Amino acid sequence: YPHLEAELRLMPGAAEAVQRLNRAGYLAVIVTNQSGVARGLFTLDQMHAFNTALVRRMAAKGARIGAVYACPYHAEAKDPQWLHPDHPDRKPNPGMILRAADEHGIDLAKSFMIGDQPTDMEAARRAGIPGFRFDGGDLDLFVRELLGG
Repeated sequence: YPHLEAELRLMPGAAEAVQRLNRAGYLAVIVTNQSGVARGLFTLDQMHAFNTALVRRMAAKGARIGAVYACPYHAEAKDPQWLHPDHPDRKPNPGMILRAADEHGIDLAKSFMIGDQPTDMEAARRAGIPGFRFDGGDLDLFVRELLGG
């Protein structure tokens, strides 16, 4: 559960992948479950600070993240304010994807999701967009292949 700016590490090819997506006309949006908040491992403020640091670090490398949507709710939350049996934003539910599309004018018919968890793929399916499983390695190589070279 990395949550401190000092723990922030970009995966190989992350900035280049987002640059590539930006050049291709895509708005890169992060949708992330953050059960660490619900479990009391870190605060909502720490989560926001970490996400802000991520966006800034990517921007410093010329990669634009258009928005970050994070869901701190969990069915087994220690803090009752984050307790929810099946929050619509918590992946595999599509709430964060649908909200991002609505708030940013994203055409879901021209969108896709890259994720590393089965819940990411299910959230994409429920939102009606293709999901592509990334199991590690260089994200830019993965995105280059997705976009056709």
